This record gives sequence, structure tokens and C-alpha cells, in this order.
Amino acid sequence: MTIIKFGGIGIVVLIVFILVSFRLFGLDPSDQRPGLWLSGEVNQELIEDWSFTNEFGEIYVQTNTRYGVPHSVTTYCTTYDGEFYLFSAYYQSGDFPDDRGWNRNVMRDSRVRLKLGDRLYDQELSYVSDMAVKASVVQSFIDKYPQWDSPGMENVYVFVVENPA
Repeated sequence: MTIIKFGGIGIVVLIVFILVSFRLFGLDPSDQRPGLWLSGEVNQELIEDWSFTNEFGEIYVQTNTRYGVPHSVTTYCTTYDGEFYLFSAYYQSGDFPDDRGWNRNVMRDSRVRLKLGDRLYDQELSYVSDMAVKASVVQSFIDKYPQWDSPGMENVYVFVVENPA
């Protein structure tokens, strides 16, 4: 019984140690593998001009889960008409936002942390439901990523990045 008790305590201590390590040093996502906390220097200034993001192909997005451990992913980005946009493409179709953890998280809690280069930006995301804006933004994505194989407008979901309230 004592061995089981100490073994259980050891496992809990190990899990806490691993989570604290991830919190201190971050665990960025990589391609299709999600990550946890993003690491980098937090930008303290409000961003009015997002045109500098055009130099980035993929960026990292950290969302807030229901259970308190962040979920981060890579995604594509573009600017259009002075605004900064992220998108999520459902290549095998699926139900938005339920079939993507980060989409579910954003629809529940719009606060996100973006990582561009070594800098972190605390922002909010809003879902773009206006089809005219969405079509223009998707065209901007196509212009920026000509090799992108679109799954069709009905399977692409767009978020606009906004400064926190």
C-alpha cells in the first residue's frame, strides 16, 4: 500500500514539474502538432498597423482552454484593408467550431496570444460572418499564399485580430 501511495505522489510531482517547466520555457506548436504556452517577449504597445505581419508565413496562436492549460497552433495570416486576419480551413469538411480545438476556444473566449517571430501579442479574435468581407480576405490569403489549396469558401473560417478592450 505504501509503494502505491508513494508511486502516486511521485507521478503527481512529475506531472506538476512538467507543467511548470512548460509554463516557464513554453512549448510552441509545430506544423500539425499543437503546443501549450508560447514563449517570447510580450509586446506592450497597441498595434495600429499590422502590415509588418506580411513577412510571416505562419504564426502561432495560443488560446484559452476550459481546463486552464493553453492550446496553441500554427495558422496562416494576412492583412486586408488595414486589418489583420487569421484563418482556419477545414479540409475534410467538419462542423465549425466544434471540429477544431482552437476554434472552439476562440468562440468561447476571444482572448488570444499571437506569436510573430520572437514577440508575443495579447489580442482578441472576432469571427468574420460578413460574406463580402470574408470573400475579400480569402482572396488576400490566395494572393499571399498562391500555393494554397483552398477547401472551398464554405470550409474556410476567418477571424479578425483586434486590440484588447
